[in-house]
Amino acid sequence: MRKPIGTFRNGRMRFALCAILGAILLATFPAGVSFAKSALEIDTSVDVCLERFYKQVKGAKEFARTAKGLLVMPNVVKAGFFVGGQYGEGALRVEGKTKGYYNLVAGSYGLTFGGQSQDIIIAFMTEEALKQFRESQGWEAGVNANVAVIEVGTGGDFSTTTVRDPVVGFVFDTKGLMADISLKGAKFTKLDK
Repeated sequence: MRKPIGTFRNGRMRFALCAILGAILLATFPAGVSFAKSALEIDTSVDVCLERFYKQVKGAKEFARTAKGLLVMPNVVKAGFFVGGQYGEGALRVEGKTKGYYNLVAGSYGLTFGGQSQDIIIAFMTEEALKQFRESQGWEAGVNANVAVIEVGTGGDFSTTTVRDPVVGFVFDTKGLMADISLKGAKFTKLDK
């Protein structure tokens, strides 16, 4: 069973696992890959991600209109071999406008093998949930708020009448060999852009 790294109490153990995770991530990606994107690059990839969401998920456009804000994280990369890591950059959209840029960082250990990329959209359905996210120094899924995760494939759909949680996460357009869609332990931090 996969466990969030945040559950480690021993600082040395956490450091060792983070060092191993860093080595895995460096070995996984080709040289020259830059994780720090410009605001324009992030906005462009967020626009493309939203179009994929609306195209692949029946009812997504209507659902997005009811949300108070959408945190859009396109092409989040996840990789691991016993120790796993996840990273992505995206933007918070409120009423269709970018209100900040964020990164997602997560680590885990356990039965984690392979790599994948996926799109993640977190919908804040209440003003209170959105306000809590925006005022946090580092918002962690499962700690600062429970996130109802909906995994959708091509042609998937959902009903807005059955989704009543204040924070809803969508994981879609997954490419790769990992089957894990959990957002627990994923930490979102505002970027200076």
